[in-house]
Amino acid sequence: MNASRMLFAAALASAANLALAQSKEIRIAHVYDKTGPLEAYAKQTHAGLMMGLEYATGGKMEVLGRRIVVIEKDSQTKPDAGKAQLAAAFGDDKVDLAIGPTSSGVALAMLPVAEEYKKILLVEPAVADAITGERWNRYIFRTGRSSSQDAIANAVAVGKKDTFIATLAQDYAFGRDGVKAFKEALAGTGAQIVHEEYAPQQTTDFTAPAERLFNALKERKGRKVIFIIWAGGNPFKIADLNPGRYGIEIASGGNILPALAAYKALPGMEGATYYYYEHPKNKINAWLVAEHMKRYKSPPDFFTAGGMSAGIAIVEALKKAGGTDTEKLIAAMEGLSFETPKGRMTFRKEDHQAMQSMYHFKIKVDPNVSWAIPEMKVPVRVKQ
Repeated sequence: MNASRMLFAAALASAANLALAQSKEIRIAHVYDKTGPLEAYAKQTHAGLMMGLEYATGGKMEVLGRRIVVIEKDSQTKPDAGKAQLAAAFGDDKVDLAIGPTSSGVALAMLPVAEEYKKILLVEPAVADAITGERWNRYIFRTGRSSSQDAIANAVAVGKKDTFIATLAQDYAFGRDGVKAFKEALAGTGAQIVHEEYAPQQTTDFTAPAERLFNALKERKGRKVIFIIWAGGNPFKIADLNPGRYGIEIASGGNILPALAAYKALPGMEGATYYYYEHPKNKINAWLVAEHMKRYKSPPDFFTAGGMSAGIAIVEALKKAGGTDTEKLIAAMEGLSFETPKGRMTFRKEDHQAMQSMYHFKIKVDPNVSWAIPEMKVPVRVKQ
């Protein structure tokens, strides 16, 4: 056999060995915003995802006798990058399914890629309603909460008769979908939105937006609230501009522990949150809290719980489907109920959105804790 034939034979053998090895794996891409303004959220999600896969497989990191391999891809918080990375994961890395991303704008760019490759994209934690709404396709599932779920829960907390609300939100899908959903959720509560303020994602000086918000509310007769929908950054600097002199309150949903430090200026503030480690009382959350404290010397955070929920959902879906065939996975996941750190979630059949509990809180300040404590008032089971 000449040299060229030997090289060709070796290449064929190598390709065959690779194919055999891959057939014994379940390959999952985590396409997430490892760099960019949402990096802190993304890192929490990945840590939670790996802990969820570990928990659901009893520490073996295998299911159906096949080893789970997680391939990380950085979308850089850029829609085009996220789209390209997901295509590379499906096309080049031959992953069986994908999870991510963090940014709603990136997620919306990624949705058509899942449809093109006919592979499942489990969205966690991007929030915009359009992901499981007008831009949705049948290959998309979401364990993360939606803007409507945020809105409904916050409307329960904030929506009271004779309440006038001005909103501050980021000028992209997350912010605009969030305000739209909040407005719809407030219908019939007696509260009304009288002004909407949108600012660029990277805004650090809120003086001008605050002035417009104050002007929209200060002459109103009744309860006056600035409601903030924001990811990353610190829009709570508005509190430094003293809205209280006009009788204006600030309200918002939950956030990660470092961001909750800014809430210490807002004792008594009410809102709704996706997760705080002391809220859920179940064995999965108890395991997560104990293990996270052991490994990271801190409690699990907002997005850690979401990542863990996604990992558990994937393992349960694979078990029920009996493999990685996309059509069998879709059939298995539609209506699937599974336990998470937040309690039971169920994928709604019609749009694949996970139904889940949210938590109505009131901010408590403890001088011995470096962040404000979102003390739970009542869990809210979101029906949309």
